[in-house]
Amino acid sequence: MTTMTNTKKRLIVIVGATGSGKTDLSIQLALYYNAPIVSTDSRQVYKGMPIGTAQPTEEQLRAVEHHFVAVCDIHDKFNCGIYEDRALQTLETLFKQHDNVVAVGGSGLYIKALCEGMDDLPDVDEALRSELSARVKAVGLSSLLDELKELDPDYYEIVDRHNAARVQRALEVCKQSGVPYSQLRKGESAKRDFEIVKIGIDMDRKELYSRIDRRVDMMIEEGLEEEVRSLYEFRELNSLQTVGYRELFDYFDGTTTREEAIDLIKRNSRRYAKRQITWFRRDESISWFSKGDFLLIKEALKFGE
Repeated sequence: MTTMTNTKKRLIVIVGATGSGKTDLSIQLALYYNAPIVSTDSRQVYKGMPIGTAQPTEEQLRAVEHHFVAVCDIHDKFNCGIYEDRALQTLETLFKQHDNVVAVGGSGLYIKALCEGMDDLPDVDEALRSELSARVKAVGLSSLLDELKELDPDYYEIVDRHNAARVQRALEVCKQSGVPYSQLRKGESAKRDFEIVKIGIDMDRKELYSRIDRRVDMMIEEGLEEEVRSLYEFRELNSLQTVGYRELFDYFDGTTTREEAIDLIKRNSRRYAKRQITWFRRDESISWFSKGDFLLIKEALKFGE
């Protein structure tokens, strides 16, 4: 656990793989501390995607004050830099009324932006960006992924390979700077005027994958297919380049069957979870607990008070 200042204000950050139970734990802690919740999920920020992004339920939203859930239109420009600015402004307001705020989500870059700030990366070369965008449209994202794997194998292992914007940006930096993107991202952390405590949910890999498969089935039962179909005309938007949507878009296009699409959502969700685990395990400031260790987590947080 990392204390960044001597202030009494504290941000409790809950991390873990998709399907590990982060939302339930965040609700428990928020109720216990009478604290609001700030989402660190790069997709839950969008409206119209509650099922596929596993947004908190209406009951959970009523039980605890939430921020950065369903606040942006899918057409809005939103990224880590924008998130960092807005989230810090939100925390400044929340800490005037609360000693604790709970942050929860599985988007590693958003968590990094909130806790450490974003690295100073080179400006975009528009000609290079246009070239790479044209390649994606012509031959698909796999072309960029192959080159990224060659230029920056470390980042290739953890990047969301369905997120075209993120893959392209990393490749832009590699080609523009001549340095792997993963190396340029290892800058000094920005100072924060509140304490940061990170709690990770650890889970047996077999159990996690089983939970992911069951959750996908539940999403289908809750109407994921109808949700994705309603967004089909906007399928090229960056906000929709994510697991659960791309696979069903392909099904609607006729390139896969419905059953194949559901199986692919499960497979790609499991792969994404594996990359999340790789990402978070590199952060030595995270204290790991099992999903049901609420009492141990409370004691650990009490020790840090």
